[in-house]
Amino acid sequence: MKQHGATLDFLHHFESLGIPLIDCLVYQHGNCVFRYQSGYSDEACRKPVDGTERYNIYSCSKVITCTAALQLVEQDLIRLEDPVYEYLPEFRHLTKKNKDGKLEEVRTPMTIRHLFTMTAGLTYNLKSENLLRGIAETSGRMPTREAMKYLALDPLVFEPGSGWNYSLGHDVLAAVVEVVSGKRFGLYVKEKIFDPIGMKRSTFLLPENELGEIAAQYRYDPETRRYNRCGPEIQSHKLGTEYESGGAGCISTVDDYMLFLENLRSGERLLKRGTIARMTCPQVSKAIEKQYWGCNYHSYGLGVRCPKPGTGFYDYGWSGAAGAFLAIIPDADVSIYSAQHVLNSPASAIHGELCVKVLKDLN
Repeated sequence: MKQHGATLDFLHHFESLGIPLIDCLVYQHGNCVFRYQSGYSDEACRKPVDGTERYNIYSCSKVITCTAALQLVEQDLIRLEDPVYEYLPEFRHLTKKNKDGKLEEVRTPMTIRHLFTMTAGLTYNLKSENLLRGIAETSGRMPTREAMKYLALDPLVFEPGSGWNYSLGHDVLAAVVEVVSGKRFGLYVKEKIFDPIGMKRSTFLLPENELGEIAAQYRYDPETRRYNRCGPEIQSHKLGTEYESGGAGCISTVDDYMLFLENLRSGERLLKRGTIARMTCPQVSKAIEKQYWGCNYHSYGLGVRCPKPGTGFYDYGWSGAAGAFLAIIPDADVSIYSAQHVLNSPASAIHGELCVKVLKDLN
């Protein structure tokens, strides 16, 4: 890639927005073709970003969780059309609010496919009365499987399969993985994903004594345009000390996550090529697709944004609440991962353009 190409200019724009730290890595044909690092990884601004930093990757966790669940689908231990209650019985009798605001029983069973595709009718209300009660009753531990017993008491926002709503669906999927595998979710992921491909510094449950390895984390205030430091811990999404959030709980490094992306891109080691193809093609109806955030350019697959025919976009991937962004462009043999550590980042709205800039430089 050009030393001062479109990608570098784009990242310099991030810097002009005041983003405190950036680490962007691009691979093509299995080799590193671009890396740019700027800023400082510590709150005292004395340690420049060098690639050893761990980050809370928030929703970039979702692609790992969906990969874990799809491994079980490949083994025929889970089927996409199975009702969730077959694995988590508390999801058998669900409720939703009708037009009058009254609770009524849901008629359509929530399926595993609904969890993957964000069509389950769940929400992202992490402070619901039921979840807060669960935190209290588990003395702040809130193990992943136990948390589902409280989440299932929250009313859905629509009949499963009738709409698209960003939600805790992938957290529920993590609990399903626990039940089917018989192992704590984080341990399953370690044994079946992290260890086999060498992701040595990634985890869903970081020991307290390793919190110092996490890069300085910030929250952007649009009114003051200031980047205010917040603690190294996962913000909001960690419901308890034993809660491993499939949707937002992974802690990783840029190099580790690139290993994950490259193994997805090349196929076979984590998932079969046919499974990856299924994961990365539209899995929602045209009507539901219109409710998806990125519907102008992409559709939604099994846990990832994916190419929408006729738009000229060819990448699949996702992003995270603190500015992490991932993309795989199969036709170009390209994997992209860009890390920030800014909640409510002003760059989030334009992060998707990174794919365009990278392809421009590579061509």
